[in-house]
Amino acid sequence: MYSRILKSVCRVLALACVVLMPVALVAQGSSRPAVKADSGDTASRWDIFAGYSYLAPKGTVNVPQPSGATVPFSYDSVNVGGLGSVAYFFNRYVGAQAEIGIHEWGKGSDTSNIGEHGNDDGFFTVGGGIIARYPTSDITPFMHALVGTARIDGPDHNPFTWGPALTLGGGMDYNTPLFNHRLSIRIFQADYEWMHADFGTGAFGGRANINAARLSAGIVIHAGSIAPPPPVTLVCSASPDSVFPGDPVTVTATAGMLNPKLNAVYSWSGDGVTGNGTTATVNTGSLAPGTYTVKCGVKEGKPGKEGLKPWENADSTATFTVKKFEPPTISCSANPSSINAGDSSTITATGMSPQNRPLTYSYAAAAGTISGSGTTATFSSAGAPAGPIEITCNVSDDKGNTGSATTTLTIVAPPPPVVQHTQALCSITFDKDKHRPLRVDNEAKACLDEVALDLQKQSDAKAVVVGDANAKEKAKTAKQGAYAAKHKHAKVEDSAAQRAVNTKDYLVTEKGIDASRISVATGTADEQKVEDYLVPAGATFSADVPGTTSVDESAVKPQVRKPLGARHHTHHAAAKAQ
Repeated sequence: MYSRILKSVCRVLALACVVLMPVALVAQGSSRPAVKADSGDTASRWDIFAGYSYLAPKGTVNVPQPSGATVPFSYDSVNVGGLGSVAYFFNRYVGAQAEIGIHEWGKGSDTSNIGEHGNDDGFFTVGGGIIARYPTSDITPFMHALVGTARIDGPDHNPFTWGPALTLGGGMDYNTPLFNHRLSIRIFQADYEWMHADFGTGAFGGRANINAARLSAGIVIHAGSIAPPPPVTLVCSASPDSVFPGDPVTVTATAGMLNPKLNAVYSWSGDGVTGNGTTATVNTGSLAPGTYTVKCGVKEGKPGKEGLKPWENADSTATFTVKKFEPPTISCSANPSSINAGDSSTITATGMSPQNRPLTYSYAAAAGTISGSGTTATFSSAGAPAGPIEITCNVSDDKGNTGSATTTLTIVAPPPPVVQHTQALCSITFDKDKHRPLRVDNEAKACLDEVALDLQKQSDAKAVVVGDANAKEKAKTAKQGAYAAKHKHAKVEDSAAQRAVNTKDYLVTEKGIDASRISVATGTADEQKVEDYLVPAGATFSADVPGTTSVDESAVKPQVRKPLGARHHTHHAAAKAQ
C-alpha cells in the first residue's frame, strides 16, 4: 500500500519539477539588463512567511463501527488555520522551502462527532521542496512543489495518524517599501494538497485519501540579499574618427569588470565592419560621405553559455565620419550658337575634378535630340520649335559627385510658307458672232495661247475654264429643261457649259494641254463669255472663286470649229430638205 503511495508521490513531485524548471531557467536566462539600483536590483536570500490559512479537504472514510457496520464519513472544511514557511534561495529565482500547516482549530472539546463545529477534522502538515519566484520591483509571483507528511485526524473518532502528503501551488507577494523593502504582503497563496492516512482495521479505523484545496494569506519577511555581481562594462573608440573614402578606420573595444575565470566573446556590426576579438576594421571604400556608427558588444560566461545572465552583457558604439570629395566643375558651349531648323550644332563640355577623379559626361536638351558621352556631343534640331533651346551639360566623378552647366543656342524660324491663290487670266467673249455664239473664234486664240503658255511654264498648275450665258440663253435652257423633264429624248442646250467645254477642247486639241489639267465650270454672270483661271499647286479654286458649278463633261461634248461658210451651207441644205 505504502509502495503505491510512494510511487504516486514521486510521480507528482517529478511533474512539479518539470513544470517549475522552465520557469527557473527562463528567469535565470533573461537577457534584460539589471533594473534600477534599489530593492529590485537585489533579491532576498530568505523569505519567512506566516499567515492565515483555509483548508477545504475532500475525501470519504468508510469507518467500521463498534456494532460491526461500516459507515462512510466525509471531511468538512477547516475555516481557521495557520501556515508558516521558510525559503532559502540559491539565486534570485530558485530556492528550497520548508513549510508547516496547522488546521485543527475549531474542533471543540466534544469528540462525539456531533456538534456545531463539524467533524473531528484536524490536519498538521510538514513539508519541504523547491520554490521558484520571479522578483520585480512591485510584485513577486512564485510556484512551489513540496513533499512531506501530515498528521491527520479522522472524521468519526478516528485517531490521529501520520501519513504522506504532497503540496503543489503558487501565489503572489506585493512588495511594500516598509522596513527598507523587507516586508511584503502575500496577497494569496493557492495550493493543492494530497494526503493519505491509514486509521487501521478495527473500530473507528479505515483509510483516507484526501484531495484538499488550501488558500492562505499573510506577511513575508525578507532577510539577507542576493546581489548580482558588478555588470560588465564596454567602451568602443574609432581611430581616426574622420577619413576620406577608402581610408581605413580601426575600432577598439575596451571591456571592464570581466571575470577572468569566464570566457569573453566580442561582437561587431556596422557598414563595412569586420572584427575579431577586441579590434575591428572598417572598409570605407564603398561608403558614401556621412557619419557612421559601429556597434560593439561583449558577453562573458562559460564557453558556449556566454551572456545568459543580464550582468554578463554590455554594448557600446563608436562613430566616425567619411568626408566628401569636392564635386567636379564644368563649362559648356555650342558652335554654332544659331542654326536653321533641321541643322545641327556641336556641344563642347570642359570638366575638372579637384581630386583628379575620373569624369563621365552626359547631355540633355530641352527640345530636339542630343547624342554623345564624351567631352563633345551633337545637337540635332529636328522636331524642335524655333527659338532659344537650353542645353545642359552634366559631369560626374567615380564617387558620385556631380556638376552641371548650361548653354543656349537659337533655332532660326523658317520664312512663312507662300500661300498660293487662283489667278484670273484673260477672258473670251462670244457676243460678236451672232450665228455662232458658242464657237471659239480667232480673236480668242491670243488669250488661250497665253493660258497654254502659263500651264506649260507651271507644270504642277491647273486651269479652270468658267463659261457664262446671258439671261435670254439661261431662260431658253430652263425652258428646254422643263420640256426634257416630260419628254425622254428632248435635248437641253446649256450655252454657258458649251462655251467652257469648247474652250477646253481648243486648249487640248490645238495647244496640246493634258485634259486632266483643265476643269470646266459655269458661272452666274449675265454675259456671253468665258473666264480663264490658273490654279497653282496648293491653291483651292472653290475657295478663291466661289459661286461656280462644275460641268458634267460626259453630258456636254465639244463642238467642232467650222468656218462660217460651211455652217451657212449646212443650214441652207437643211432648209431645202424640209
